[in-house]
Amino acid sequence: MDNHTILYTSHLTKRFKTVTAVEDLNLRISRGDIFGFLGPNGSGKSTTIRMILGLIKPTDGEIRLFDRSLKHNRKNILSRIGALVEKPSFYNYLSARRNLEIFATLTNPHPDHQDIDRVLDIVSLLDRAGDKIKTYSQGMKQRLGLAQALLGNPELIILDEPTAGLDPKGIKEIRRLIIQLAGQGLTIFLSSHILHEVEQMCRNMAIINKGSLVVQGGVEELLNAEEEIFSVKVDRPDQAADLLKSKAWVESVQVRSGAMTVKIKEQKVPLMTELLVQQGFQIFAIQAKRSLEDYFLSLLGAGHD
Repeated sequence: MDNHTILYTSHLTKRFKTVTAVEDLNLRISRGDIFGFLGPNGSGKSTTIRMILGLIKPTDGEIRLFDRSLKHNRKNILSRIGALVEKPSFYNYLSARRNLEIFATLTNPHPDHQDIDRVLDIVSLLDRAGDKIKTYSQGMKQRLGLAQALLGNPELIILDEPTAGLDPKGIKEIRRLIIQLAGQGLTIFLSSHILHEVEQMCRNMAIINKGSLVVQGGVEELLNAEEEIFSVKVDRPDQAADLLKSKAWVESVQVRSGAMTVKIKEQKVPLMTELLVQQGFQIFAIQAKRSLEDYFLSLLGAGHD
């Protein structure tokens, strides 16, 4: 583990009786990175996060943070990590400031009020710090949860579905805050199923499925792989997809929103076009489209949300 690596897992495994939730997982996250952690529901993302936060013990393997073993340095390591796991919970009848004071006393009997003001200011809630939580919108509660994770100046922030349940305005605000924090030197481990958000924010990512690592690498590098994704609009997409699926040179075909998403080598596009025309299909558009969603579905198949 080099000085640039802040989080490292080696052969990380978690079994619950006969069920293996995470198996032989190897991750490496660098300092200052925004790292996307992706996978369908039940893939092992939350179990992995809980092991990293010391909430559950691995069955096998190792977790190292800040070049130290979590198993042997748990207290010191966790003091350098902030986390927002699922929806944050607060006392609705108390103010935002009072909620943060109570949370801060879990690690320090004398809360740092300047630090509380600092994190409230970061998430643009300082002017509403005295208001009761019951008056907050869901987006404000989520920002307060992020403020809570920032208490104590952590070096690593772990965010589990930070935009869940938010409207577009709330999602945009959380995204702005994440990018801002990374710009200030924080390392951010972001677990999310909103692929578009990960594509916009993250530099590197890992995709897991059924507890095992599928791929890890730079977002841009993975999206620019040799195979290309093309959006193909034709008059009968379902029938056209069945035709293309029968061809060995077609990697995969999916029909979504009335258009085909076709994974093929770029040099095979003329052959595909000729085939569709010969079979009587009207082609309205063919567009190269390599989004994270397409890449995700091409790896895991169309059976996952």
